[in-house]
Amino acid sequence: MKQQTRKPSVLPVLATVLALVFTSFGTLPASAQACLSNREIQEAVSSGQIKSLDEVLASAGVDSSQSVLNVQVCDQGGRLVYIIGVLSPSGEAQNLVLDAR
Repeated sequence: MKQQTRKPSVLPVLATVLALVFTSFGTLPASAQACLSNREIQEAVSSGQIKSLDEVLASAGVDSSQSVLNVQVCDQGGRLVYIIGVLSPSGEAQNLVLDAR
C-alpha cells in the first residue's frame, strides 16, 4: 500500500501576505472613500450607529469557516459599509462590502 505524504499548507503564509496587501493598499483609493479609525468604529458600535462585525457577518450569512483578514468601515456614497477581506478554506481571497447599519 502506497503511503501519501502531506504537503505543508501554504494557507497561513498566504493569509499573512494577503492581510499585509489589504492593509497596505486598502480596497479603494483614499479619495473615493472616507474610513473610520478603529476607535471610531468601536464608538459607532457602542452608540448603536452601526452593527457589530459579528452581527453584520451573521445577517449576511457569511460562512464562519472563512478567515477575516481585514476590516474597515467606510463612507461610500453617504452610507457606512463594512469592507471585509476574507479568505475561504480553499484559499480564495475576496472583499465583501456589507451595509454597516
